[in-house]
Amino acid sequence: MRVTAQLIEAETGAHLWAERYDRPLDDIFEVQDEITMCVVGAIEPSLRKAEIDRVRRQRPSNLNAYDLVLRSLPFMYALMPKHAEKAIPLLRDALKLEPHYGLAHALLSWCFHVRFNRGGAREADRVVAIRHAHEAIAHGGDDATALAVAAFVIALDEHDATTALKLFDQALTLSNSNIFALTGSAVTLAWMGNTEKAIERAKQALRFSPFDSLNFRAHSAMSIVHFYSGRYAEAADEARTAVGSNPAFSISRAVLAASLLRLGRMEEAKLAARLVLDCEPSFKIQKLSHLALEPAVLSALSDAWRELGLPE
Repeated sequence: MRVTAQLIEAETGAHLWAERYDRPLDDIFEVQDEITMCVVGAIEPSLRKAEIDRVRRQRPSNLNAYDLVLRSLPFMYALMPKHAEKAIPLLRDALKLEPHYGLAHALLSWCFHVRFNRGGAREADRVVAIRHAHEAIAHGGDDATALAVAAFVIALDEHDATTALKLFDQALTLSNSNIFALTGSAVTLAWMGNTEKAIERAKQALRFSPFDSLNFRAHSAMSIVHFYSGRYAEAADEARTAVGSNPAFSISRAVLAASLLRLGRMEEAKLAARLVLDCEPSFKIQKLSHLALEPAVLSALSDAWRELGLPE
């Protein structure tokens, strides 16, 4: 059976997305469910990009809370402090207009999570990140993205992995192809050492939404899992793909450097380590101690980073 799906912008007739699905007609209901998940996963990032382009064309006087949130999204994906700084005022303005906007709270939580983890480990940033995460849960219980972002912050900043995994599952019950929930839970599970479930979630993200700009998190999760499991060639491949998708994200570069070291490719590993510091001059191994949801996962990487001379 062949199913073709298209997404057209009604206002202009512009073609946003199309895909063709060929499936054996063994179980029509299974085929229907599979194609539904693939279509939703593919349309969501296309629609998100179209909406972001729309608000960029608007005059500032036309902004409302939703548009302010959309304007913040391009800055969210890099997961680096200089980008988070640009998103924070937009999200604060959104909350002035809509104080109980769950997604705005979630994304603001993510910004302060990035500032804490990548920008100096200031306790005040961690506290604010956790506070907004809980506000997102309180006001965004029907929003899969808000729940997923809050879950990620609660896992890594509050170190409450049990609650975080329940929230990820709740988000996926609401939307089983949600890219934030799939990639966020993949990364969380990777740092927990839950290798099989992390790879399962990462592969789901790539299958349901293969062109999403957040997919570097899926590749990053798999690189961590493969490294922890001693599959260094696979770890290097996944880390390199993650770097290609998001060159600004230093963790993927650091995992790539560690993987190349363990493969005996010392010169490539040293170059990759230098690029970590070019990407994030303040990179320090101790700043990543919050990632130790399963200490053995982080220590395996940390040992390699020390061998490469990355700062303690």
